[in-house]
Amino acid sequence: MSDCLSKSIMILQKEYPMVADFLSSFNLKPEDDSKNFTEIVNELPASYFEDQATDADQLFELFQEFINGLEDTQTVQSIDSLEVLAGKDKSGNSESCNLNLIPGEITCIVGPTGSGKSRLLADIEWLANADTPTGRTVLINGEKADDSKIAQMGGKLIAQITQNMNFVLDMSVEEFLRMHAQSHFMLNVEEVITEVIKLANDLSGEPFQPDTPVTFLSGGQSRALMIANVACVGQAPIVLIDEIENAGVNKKKSLDLLVKKDKIVLMATHDPLLILLADKRVVIKNGGMHKVIETNSIERDFYSELEQLDNKLQLTKDYFRYGNELKKVGDIY
Repeated sequence: MSDCLSKSIMILQKEYPMVADFLSSFNLKPEDDSKNFTEIVNELPASYFEDQATDADQLFELFQEFINGLEDTQTVQSIDSLEVLAGKDKSGNSESCNLNLIPGEITCIVGPTGSGKSRLLADIEWLANADTPTGRTVLINGEKADDSKIAQMGGKLIAQITQNMNFVLDMSVEEFLRMHAQSHFMLNVEEVITEVIKLANDLSGEPFQPDTPVTFLSGGQSRALMIANVACVGQAPIVLIDEIENAGVNKKKSLDLLVKKDKIVLMATHDPLLILLADKRVVIKNGGMHKVIETNSIERDFYSELEQLDNKLQLTKDYFRYGNELKKVGDIY
């Protein structure tokens, strides 16, 4: 007999709180949770199976598959590295370097508009296997990411955040987050919802409530919610970001959050603050990876100077945004 069929419902629900949802979906309301699933099903009257259009064997099979799915989410293989092997540039010449990415590290993609930054993001999103225009190959933990490899890592490897994100769902923020958390079989759903909303409000600086419809969120609020959601709920270990500088969120806090969650972060940007905040940057030239530059100590010192200027600029933006009239420079800062 399968272990999950012989364990008491009480023990199973302590191990997997989502078991209660399975029972509810099949209208099973055991009065004695010290009994196991087999005992509960064997005591059901024939009328129950007629009403549910099922039989005992099918219920056992479905329950076993459900528990197996819960167990799989707890044994997902981690990603220690992502490597992009060189392909070719727009002229057909070999790229000059490979790109290695690791968890907890921020890497920027830099280059002129139209140089091929988004193409590199797309190659990673599609887990390219020399089957895209660039001929690049993406390796996960040193191996090609075929279906079996993806399954070992939980299925969803990549989350993408762009400057254009809009919701079309007819539900509140709280309902959206609960649905997403439950789909990942998270154990502390209500705590996660509270954490995500708090973080999102901190990132956007434009607070919203749990009962706010997602379709009512502004662009900045939507992106802040998705960043917090990716960090706390989404299990994708790789986060691709396209021009977060235009997303209406606190850039540094957003990246700090993702790094603390041990995500691999790759970001296409023109913003010098984000470039210098990153651990390294890959330079794109004529559609190809030209070189990788590690952020040095001089650049980090220069970042501090730029950050002060950026803070002044933000204060100035806010000053005029809220309808103030400038009488003298000291009115702003």
